[in-house]
Amino acid sequence: MWTTIEQIFPYAIAYTIPLLITALGALFSERSGVVNIGLDGLMIVGSFIGAFVIFTMRAQYPDQSWVLWVGLLAAAVASALFSLLHAFASINLSANQIISGTAINMIAGALTIFLARNITGSGKISINGFRPFNIPWLSDIPVIGDLFFTKTYITTWLVLVLLLASGFILYRTPFGLRLRSCGEHPHAAEAAGIKVQSMRYVGVMISGAFSGLGGAIILLTYSGEFTGNVAGLGFLALASLIFGQWKPLGILLATLFFGFATTVANVSQVIPSLAVIPPVVLKIFPYIVTLIALVIFSKSSNAPKAVGEPFDSGKR
Repeated sequence: MWTTIEQIFPYAIAYTIPLLITALGALFSERSGVVNIGLDGLMIVGSFIGAFVIFTMRAQYPDQSWVLWVGLLAAAVASALFSLLHAFASINLSANQIISGTAINMIAGALTIFLARNITGSGKISINGFRPFNIPWLSDIPVIGDLFFTKTYITTWLVLVLLLASGFILYRTPFGLRLRSCGEHPHAAEAAGIKVQSMRYVGVMISGAFSGLGGAIILLTYSGEFTGNVAGLGFLALASLIFGQWKPLGILLATLFFGFATTVANVSQVIPSLAVIPPVVLKIFPYIVTLIALVIFSKSSNAPKAVGEPFDSGKR
């Protein structure tokens, strides 16, 4: 049993990290009062831009590791800008946020595949991403070293730093208080001098940037290829946000759970101790658990009170 855990743990962590950063982005958006179900599309945009930038720059700078970081940054910026479509429709036009997010998903998938086909002719862009490594000394620690510091990616630690920074910003800074007030009592926030629409724009753009990072991290770790698809991780990130009750620590635990469940399903047939379980059971397990979790936690939801509601300045 322990050997099985050691085998799947690095893969589970690698799968969890893009899920975690995307869910954290959704946290900023929903805390500001805007539902963003366009996470899947924003991840796809990030994956495409990251792949395109790295593919292009590798022609001039082969074997340069800093190119990968440029790709990550480009992915975050591009998805943040792309999320402005959702922000404008939701905030300025008071459009239905679910429909706007769905449109983002549809546009992103179609547009990136079209552009990729014009670039490579196949709709796919393959690159060499980050390589897993063992952290010196820490990987030698019994038990913990094998689980957390062996076969790890640099992006894992980047996202964990962003997780800590997000918790601090949301709950320990004036900016975080203003952002959360816009999702709870936007009219009271406006009366206190807070520009609600501007704060919501910022929340949506942070969501876009983090989702773009998530898509690029998939590309640079376990995928290695842009295909115009992120296997629905954006929707799973949204489920993790709800499961985690809109709190950073809860999101971390939820994404770990979903990451492990999905990893077990994906590697079950190559691990003898898991191969005895019918593959179909393991494949549907993460999604069944997601549905059950959403049903259970929907009754005790701690969602921001004004999330999803259009804001009209001066009206109560």
